[in-house]
Amino acid sequence: MLSLVDLRTRIASGALSPQAAVALCQEAIAAREAEVGALVRHLPDPVVAASGPLAGIAVGIKDIIDTADMPTEMGSAIYAGWRPKADAAIVSRLRALGAVPLAKTTTCPFAGLDPTGTRNPRDLRHTPGGSSAGSAAAVAAGMLPLALGTQTGGSVIRPAAYCGIAAVKPSFRLLPMVGVKTFSWALDTLGLFGAGVRDVAHALALLADRPEIDLPRAPGAPRIGVVRQAFAGTAEADAYDALAAAVRAAEAAGASVRDLALPDVLAEAFAAHGIVQDVEARQALAWEYAHHRAALGPMLGPQLDAAQGIGAADYDRARRSAHRGRRALKDVFGEVDVLLTLSAPGRAPAGLTSTGASTFNRLWTLMGVPCVTVPVPGPGLPLGVQVIARFGDDGRALSAAAMIEAALAA
Repeated sequence: MLSLVDLRTRIASGALSPQAAVALCQEAIAAREAEVGALVRHLPDPVVAASGPLAGIAVGIKDIIDTADMPTEMGSAIYAGWRPKADAAIVSRLRALGAVPLAKTTTCPFAGLDPTGTRNPRDLRHTPGGSSAGSAAAVAAGMLPLALGTQTGGSVIRPAAYCGIAAVKPSFRLLPMVGVKTFSWALDTLGLFGAGVRDVAHALALLADRPEIDLPRAPGAPRIGVVRQAFAGTAEADAYDALAAAVRAAEAAGASVRDLALPDVLAEAFAAHGIVQDVEARQALAWEYAHHRAALGPMLGPQLDAAQGIGAADYDRARRSAHRGRRALKDVFGEVDVLLTLSAPGRAPAGLTSTGASTFNRLWTLMGVPCVTVPVPGPGLPLGVQVIARFGDDGRALSAAAMIEAALAA
């Protein structure tokens, strides 16, 4: 894989030019894209900035995020060839930092559940997850050092785990969603994919203009609470083994680790996620539903059909449940610095008919807290664990994740 931090170090030293760094990505795309299918399109001759903190860094942009120089098609024939007049705010920020938005990456239609044709670079017979399928796969295949995704349920953390890379879903609204197609305005969150935790930490610090996020110091001996989220269902034995390996690594690195039971109000909030999501999706996609229902996917169409029957009272109850959950979570973080849990129920499913389950991600998206996925080394398809911190404490989540990543590698 291509490390953003390594590329920038070589560029800063003069060993590599920004143009040559982008050329590495072009070469990797030529070598791997045909079999992986992570990209909708890419620019054959992009303008490469000579300077800037992200000069020479090619970025994949999930194809629900507007780009003025490339179509934004939402993964749907409804928007085939559609050209926005302006970049999304996050794309403008990338350009201001010197980065090269090089490619549009595949997305499940409207960031829903209908799979893309993208294959997992670790094993082409398996899904890379969704809905940010192309972004995760492109980074894992070594085609890009950085890619943007979005998460409404588990669409950043889960595909990163399936593809064996790092990713961060920051605190809600830390990164701007202006110019990103909405599915659920209370949930949708921009996220970043990279080769390792230091790569996504560096990128997030720059994009958010918050240098303190960039792993400024070792986290010392963090207090880690291990939560298994019984309300989210069971996971595969290998997933629990990966979690146990991460616990051992954290303890070996000096962390204080203990099992932690979440209060019942958080289980209630978990159950509320789908109501909030579907009511808001019904409204966000009202035009597409009214005018192009037949063109919606076999999963998204029925999902919106069912959402028509959810009443305002149900939505209000779900929102109140989420609010109670956020208050309770503040008390949980009075006992520990970060939480450690599964990134996904197991390894990437075989075939391309499913993007996997977001059950171990939904609560944390609803809570709006920062989440980081860390690959756990081992044989076979990748597995990952998820590090979670209190709202606004993105730097702590990334520092603890970096500590666990290093301890697992050791």
